[in-house]
Amino acid sequence: MIRCPECSAEIDVDEDEVEEGEILSCPECESELEVSQIHPVHLNIISEDDNDDEDEEEEEEEEAEDGDKDLIEEEEEEEEDEE
Repeated sequence: MIRCPECSAEIDVDEDEVEEGEILSCPECESELEVSQIHPVHLNIISEDDNDDEDEEEEEEEEAEDGDKDLIEEEEEEEEDEE
């Protein structure tokens, strides 16, 4: 018997037929679960938050790049004013 690590619901899967890396779905909470180990079967929650974190990091990098461009433009304007 395999249980969802999120909600502890029983997942109807034959433990002898799952493979490491296989993705399962919990029928109760609909979490996506990855089989990280067999014998005994161990499941990890594949959280959508991981994807959100990656998106946020990309946005922060883009903002930093935009900020750098603004700083360069400001410095160039200051240099022109000094001349």
